Amino acid sequence: MYRNDGFRELNRQESLSRLATAVVGRIVHTREALPAVLPVNFLLEKSGAVLLRTSASSELVRAIDGAVVAFEADEVDAAAHSGWSVVVTGPASVVTDPDEHKHLVRIGPRSWVPWPVEVFVRIEPELVTGRELVGGRTLYGMDMPPSASARTSEPPSTKEH
Repeated sequence: MYRNDGFRELNRQESLSRLATAVVGRIVHTREALPAVLPVNFLLEKSGAVLLRTSASSELVRAIDGAVVAFEADEVDAAAHSGWSVVVTGPASVVTDPDEHKHLVRIGPRSWVPWPVEVFVRIEPELVTGRELVGGRTLYGMDMPPSASARTSEPPSTKEH
């Protein structure tokens, strides 16, 4: 977290509660030594682990299996200048236990692009962070400054000096 930036820091439970309401998040990993971000649907397990379902032959699986990754989801209301963001960081691994795989086929996330052979990838929640901004007000109760577009649309001041 970035201290004193005006956002309210969420504790682990608040972060996971918000994450449970999201439908899509972003997996952040390394691809050819560069950062890569992909949107994915997911399921949040009771433990706080993030569960993905994808093609067994996907580049994503090869890139993240056994690696430490980040997973981010958010909700933003641009009109109200409010929203939240949660990041789960931890090791990602393909679920290899056949019984667990069968169980996850029944209850796990559904792939938006089904493949003949799919795997589940679990991201363990070693670090869970979150932050929110409510109603365009900072942590300190101050109104956020108007946006640049709002400033340019205001008529010039008619005050005499």
